[in-house]
Amino acid sequence: MSRVSMFNSPLLLGFDQLERTLDRLAKGAEGYPPYNIERIGENGLRITLAVAGFASDDLAIELVESQLTVRGKQTDDSDRVFLHRGIAARQFQRAFMLAEGIEVTGARLDNGLLSIDLVRPVQEPRISRIRIEAGEAGNNAIDITARRVQPR
Repeated sequence: MSRVSMFNSPLLLGFDQLERTLDRLAKGAEGYPPYNIERIGENGLRITLAVAGFASDDLAIELVESQLTVRGKQTDDSDRVFLHRGIAARQFQRAFMLAEGIEVTGARLDNGLLSIDLVRPVQEPRISRIRIEAGEAGNNAIDITARRVQPR
């Protein structure tokens, strides 16, 4: 069975990496731990994960290329005897794909909430003018010049 790609258009060139990223995210979507994403100021973002019961030593945050991964693993205390155990000590992994240029500025664990602060840089629009030369096929030169346009 073959799958129809949403990027299978001759007008969308070079989006195969984006499609693989979307596929990977769709496969890894689970509901634990719950999280919020909020805007902080003009260029800031904050991801907040509900990680009640986890200490800072039980958590790890890793950024590899553009994928931010948060992992949690609690150690089971063998000295404790539970008559009822309704709070599971389970491990998790939650991944977020970050757009190019987004930077992680810090993380904080407070009252069972892990907050990860991000900043997205202001990007200037880029306009390119491509010079076309006349000549024989295979002997054409292309001159690309770019200039920055100030945002409004």
